[in-house]
Amino acid sequence: MMHTAELLQIFAQHRGDAIIVPGRGGRHWVKLTEHEKLDAPLGDPAMGGHAGFALGLALAQPNRRVILFDSEGDTLMSLGMLATIAEQAPPNFYHFLLDNECYATTGGQPVPNAKGVAYDVLARGAGYPRAFAFTELVEFSRHLPAILSAPGPVFVALKVVPEVENSPIGRRSRWQTRSREKVVQDLRAELGAR
Repeated sequence: MMHTAELLQIFAQHRGDAIIVPGRGGRHWVKLTEHEKLDAPLGDPAMGGHAGFALGLALAQPNRRVILFDSEGDTLMSLGMLATIAEQAPPNFYHFLLDNECYATTGGQPVPNAKGVAYDVLARGAGYPRAFAFTELVEFSRHLPAILSAPGPVFVALKVVPEVENSPIGRRSRWQTRSREKVVQDLRAELGAR
């Protein structure tokens, strides 16, 4: 298994000018990013909401890569998004799934069939033309440049160490430095969108 912060450090070296929807990796990503105005850390829009948002960005910005760091809990809550993304087939969409086998933000309850689900197989079955799975940082690091150079949609399942948060949500340290409104305002300005 990998640590989310370490795999995001590897990814940051290959980011380029991509739009990043950091999803469940947001608390680590905000410390690593060098292009904050191209990041869309929305926090928790609703479980499963990151994929639809990222797909919308990819369709609206076809000349720029859009990278999503989703979670297995989010994906299980919105399995239909896999088929929708595959049908729309945005060539600039890269879907990374952080699989920690639990609902870490709500206390660490196990996700259904946590050790038995092959998310890369689900993505391929939904129609993603390319899907991968990694459990080791060295292998992920070695394959990442080729993954990002292939046309999307691409799905990458990543086994990560759980980082369970047991503090009440209102007492947790806020990692978001900008409001949702500011995130959208910054992104629109950076992309020249109205």
